[in-house]
Amino acid sequence: MHILLYNWVDYLDDEKRGGGVSVYLRNLMTALGSRERVRPVFLSSGISYDLVARKPRWERMRHGSEENRENRYEIVNSGVLSPSHHSFGNPAQLSHGPTRDAFFDFVEKTGPYDVIHFHNLEGLPADVLEIKARFPDTKVILSLHNYYPVCPQVNLWHQEKRACSDFEGGAKCGACLVHKHDERLIRVANSVAYRLKRAGIRPGMRSFDLLFRQLFRIAHRTGRFAGRLQRSLRRTPAVAQAHASGFADRRQGMIDQINANCDLVLGVSDRVCEIARVYGVRPEILRTSYIGTKQAEAFAETRPAATLPKSKTALTLGFLGYMRRDKGFFFLLDTLEALPPELAAQVRLVVAARTGETEAMRRLELLKVRLGSVAHLDGYSHDGLDDLLRDVDVGLIPVLWEDNLPQVAIEMHARHIPLLTSDMGGARELAGCPDMVFAAGDTDSFADRIRALLAGEVDLERYWQDANAPQTMTGHLDDLKRLYSREKVAVPATKSSVLKATVL
Repeated sequence: MHILLYNWVDYLDDEKRGGGVSVYLRNLMTALGSRERVRPVFLSSGISYDLVARKPRWERMRHGSEENRENRYEIVNSGVLSPSHHSFGNPAQLSHGPTRDAFFDFVEKTGPYDVIHFHNLEGLPADVLEIKARFPDTKVILSLHNYYPVCPQVNLWHQEKRACSDFEGGAKCGACLVHKHDERLIRVANSVAYRLKRAGIRPGMRSFDLLFRQLFRIAHRTGRFAGRLQRSLRRTPAVAQAHASGFADRRQGMIDQINANCDLVLGVSDRVCEIARVYGVRPEILRTSYIGTKQAEAFAETRPAATLPKSKTALTLGFLGYMRRDKGFFFLLDTLEALPPELAAQVRLVVAARTGETEAMRRLELLKVRLGSVAHLDGYSHDGLDDLLRDVDVGLIPVLWEDNLPQVAIEMHARHIPLLTSDMGGARELAGCPDMVFAAGDTDSFADRIRALLAGEVDLERYWQDANAPQTMTGHLDDLKRLYSREKVAVPATKSSVLKATVL
């Protein structure tokens, strides 16, 4: 079976961009490659640019890791920058002929493929989905790891402040980004980085940082390259801010392309499928497909605690991931600061996240006075998760947006750590326990669940009886094999009982 996987960034990217999706795709490429009669090929787009030869083209990966070079490709000079916010408001996200043609040429020259599986559309125009008309026997699948088709900011999170449930016909989109980017300068920066990487000077090297700054400065000020740059910028007009109708057209155009060309659309949780359905994706092509992870192996090796809290005197809460507002970290600080003193004294907090902004760190430090204890680790590795989570009673997923299914939720769930989640996103589906769900952004609701946990009111036995085992990579590959087959796949109904009824 010949399979093409696409994501906006290479799964072996030196800068480790792409978050949990890149981790998943590294595992997936390795697992698929180990199976007989399966050849997985990977394509990325929207990052590499070349101001010398500016026409969109595809090429075998010529920089970065040497691993699996024969099966890794990228489109250079895409009309659509990635990630999405770099091309925010650009109509090329919907249609860009030269980039579409480069993608078609890639498929024709390196295919045919049995399956083309898009794990995102960032970095490509949506009209690449029309590849289905050229290769009707190829199965075209789109996985929704975020909400890019209906949200150019990708996670339905407005102005870095609140969940977006109504884009007001596109009017809110124009005022969404807190920081706007000049696409021309990003292309220049990417072209400098591309040339350095091709020369073997990779991100992370001290020489890369020094040369990048110097060359970028030269590109603006002096010499032959400056003239080429100025001509390039004159030929590349700045993208005008799209009007509301443009964002509305983008959303509808994306949905139309998906409905017309995708054989299947995979949501990584039931909640994702429900949201996609509300936005107009045809129900008959939607299917929930929980992603596989190596971390799932821990589920068979661990056992749940008999009672909570384990110590009988204090409840240890664990937060993994990012100190971001959409992830609920600042909401968590608000809530812990507002806990009644008698509850706060019984709470211990473990935070494993890269050091955040000054204000966040100051507030975290002050919590040491109110809580039983506070421990902060500046990030974590998967190898150290067992030690990190050894004393954690409850994992926290306090997200304020419809987080598709956070990897950190799976990592803790796989170690039989019960999850206290908000009622947004897919994390609550891992257990489906209403007693461990609070209203997103509601400090009183969160505090009530902490009180219930400390009082022993949550039935742990029932929690784990109803819980879903995390998906292993082997199980996930078996699921994909069925999805990739030429036969029509039955689409089961989602578990609507766990879904928040929201009009989007």
